[in-house]
Amino acid sequence: MVNLDLRLQNKFLVGSRVFASRTYSSAVKEMTVRDALNSALDEEMSADPKVFVMGEEVGEYQGAYKITKGLLTKYGPQRVIDTPITEAGFTGIGVGAAYHGLRPVIEFMTFNFSMQAIDHIINSAAKSNYMSAGQISVPIVFRGPNGAAAGVGAQHSQCYAAWYSACPGLKVLTPYSSEDARGLLKAAIRDPDPVVFLENELLYGESFPISAEALDSSFSLPIGKAKIEHEGKDVTITAFSKMVGYALKAAEILAKEGISAEVINLRSIRPLDRPAINASVRKTNRLVTVEEGFPQHGVGAEIWLLSSNSLRTNLSCFVILFLFVCSPSASVVEESFEYLDAPIERITGADVPMPYAANLERLAVPQVEDIVRAVKRVCYRSSK
Repeated sequence: MVNLDLRLQNKFLVGSRVFASRTYSSAVKEMTVRDALNSALDEEMSADPKVFVMGEEVGEYQGAYKITKGLLTKYGPQRVIDTPITEAGFTGIGVGAAYHGLRPVIEFMTFNFSMQAIDHIINSAAKSNYMSAGQISVPIVFRGPNGAAAGVGAQHSQCYAAWYSACPGLKVLTPYSSEDARGLLKAAIRDPDPVVFLENELLYGESFPISAEALDSSFSLPIGKAKIEHEGKDVTITAFSKMVGYALKAAEILAKEGISAEVINLRSIRPLDRPAINASVRKTNRLVTVEEGFPQHGVGAEIWLLSSNSLRTNLSCFVILFLFVCSPSASVVEESFEYLDAPIERITGADVPMPYAANLERLAVPQVEDIVRAVKRVCYRSSK
């Protein structure tokens, strides 16, 4: 196991549409993602006695990654509940508590363990509001580390963004920075619907600039709104969670070679900020999507399809779009989509279970150089 020891949000308005937020005010301090999550939990528990935390080692041990540090002492064992190793059991209890008006925050030590509880997440939490004709709200948050860490093998390295975002009734959030972590977790806890909150283990110890506004106890970020982390004019790069940092590093490298990349931090996978993505693609006419998950039916494939609505159309594009909709594979569109200035590139994890060996593990997840090469291809700067 790895030892893990912003500024004012503004909304960019175009007509009546709200596009991705930009940041203008200067940051006043730095905060780790771990502390951002801990402070968000603390403040929401203080503000609302219906909020409680439940999971393995969240109390006496103060969380496997110390996200719940200090909460047991402050709020007691009735609101910070240590559970046995039984994800199906404590997730079901949490959903039942949400049915009765409480606001549980269920921690999975890793989201891979959520598969033990997926029936409660999908069938009990996500569908109840619809099946009850709006009579039952399920205000519950499922949170924990998601995706690859380091050296934890195939069973502990999966990205669940595409898995859970395929299910109506769930909201799926993927924070990158400390501001994301604080603002999105607060929004998730306050939301009346079930929220899957996908963190990243390797980001917990990372420090990010954070503004005075983001440190205010009333601060939250809107669910369903992306953030433009870096403006550009030549190509759009979409990413979420840890891959945002990789995309920003790639943008720095590309800038030295005269390529201006716009980096969009998706923040929310379901709902997806379609207007923000389309607005950026209209400007750059090129798109590279980046994610850690498997390539088939991934988040990038969904973005790939929606971008088709924002660009020039002709007869061939309608034929290609028809083939895409009628086929389980996006390869026809990826290779032949004529009305973009270049084919869309999807950067994903390898289509294999995660290897344990470090050298193979690195090859199985996207790297900064993969993004740089993809951008160069869509900008016709490289044939490799």
